[in-house]
Amino acid sequence: MILIIGAMVVGPEFGPLAGVCVALVHRRLTLARRSLVALAVGFPTAIACTYLGTLLLRAADRGPDELADHPATLFISSPDLFSVIVAVLAGIAGVLSLSTAKSGALIGVLISVTTIPAAANVGVAAAYGNWDEFAGAAFQLGINLIAIVLAGVTTLGIQRGFYLRRRRAARPAR
Repeated sequence: MILIIGAMVVGPEFGPLAGVCVALVHRRLTLARRSLVALAVGFPTAIACTYLGTLLLRAADRGPDELADHPATLFISSPDLFSVIVAVLAGIAGVLSLSTAKSGALIGVLISVTTIPAAANVGVAAAYGNWDEFAGAAFQLGINLIAIVLAGVTTLGIQRGFYLRRRRAARPAR
């Protein structure tokens, strides 16, 4: 759990997720492609590393024999309405931090709260062969990524609309 929290502090997915949002709003295909490739390579790589790390811990007899229920972390593999709300808020906060020159480091943590535990749980559940938890965590990760991007695109779109309106209003009359 400490490693998962540590990964959230330096979560590298914040940049690519923001890149997807900006690319969709500004119709920048190259940026969208680059950001999606980073996500498509990064998450499976992280999940595979978690899977292998869990197998190594189990082989060294440093992990539990089975993946027991942990009530404090059940939210990771049991998505609900609050999962969507947290992811939407993370997407809004992420875009606002980038577009208003506020600290992106702490916002990166908020983004990671919605993605890193789910991705890690996918790898751990696979290593234990707990396919119900695997499916729940994978679904949670998908929901979170989609909600972050939709909220980010919506927020950027609204900001862009306000900016364009102000710009038009500031133009001198001819």
